[in-house]
Amino acid sequence: MTYGQKQFEDINSLLNSRIERKGHLIAVHRGSWGGNIIQNTIASYICALKMGADMVECDVNSSTDGVLFSFHDGYEPYLLGVDKSIKKMSSAEILENHPINTTGKRSPKPIDTFSDILEWLPEGVLLNIDRCWDIFPQVLSEMDRHKSSLRQTVLKAPVKGEFHGVPVENALKALEEHPVKYMFMPICYSLEDVDAILARPEINTVGCELIARKETDELYSDEAISYIHSKGLYCWVNAIQLGSWNRDGLYGKLDDDISVLTDPDLGWGRLFDKKIEILQTDWPAILRDYRTARENR
Repeated sequence: MTYGQKQFEDINSLLNSRIERKGHLIAVHRGSWGGNIIQNTIASYICALKMGADMVECDVNSSTDGVLFSFHDGYEPYLLGVDKSIKKMSSAEILENHPINTTGKRSPKPIDTFSDILEWLPEGVLLNIDRCWDIFPQVLSEMDRHKSSLRQTVLKAPVKGEFHGVPVENALKALEEHPVKYMFMPICYSLEDVDAILARPEINTVGCELIARKETDELYSDEAISYIHSKGLYCWVNAIQLGSWNRDGLYGKLDDDISVLTDPDLGWGRLFDKKIEILQTDWPAILRDYRTARENR
């Protein structure tokens, strides 16, 4: 199956060839980190790739002077040791606050800029770009400066609402109007969301991230997944577990916790059975080994 519109098939060719060859892709949440390896850095992406990642995630935020950094906002106290949003910090302030590693000590290196990430991105590696829905024009402009952006990046955003006070509609309009048609994956909570993005053919939509916290939610059903596939889109599920506020997970408790601690057949296996093409995880090596074992059954 080929994902995305015919008119964008060259841009989407790497993604399509990877899914065709592997069946299910492993996307890694902020890279793989621990010890002195910091999340959302080139080092964490190198680790993830060595552990079997097909795609890595990059959260992007802007400093007050317009420098884009690979950082998930809201984690400033934990990672930078400051009680201040990265969005309200200058690039000099961000760079002088080296991230804190898992031993509670400062890393010798500052966090990476988005430009650093795109400059490093190895040929053939896919990059999922998240958390930048309020600054899409700025992000798109930076992507234009890097050759790897065209076929290796997938932007992500919801299809409605606001983010940091900025309507998500602004991001969608930026995609429609931008001359370079980078791949896009909407975050969908319903088939209405899916249809809303399909009604915008100037956006190069290749797949959908499905949010279904309960088994009774619309996008948990096999019928909904079949409908999305019929529209030429892949399905992505976050198997990550984010803690007590999110005990049901992002997709009906088919998550990393049950897969790693109990039985992968009960989590990842059910997602494979439901024909989910891309799984985002915090445990790529275990998922890679499970995918291989499953193929050999």
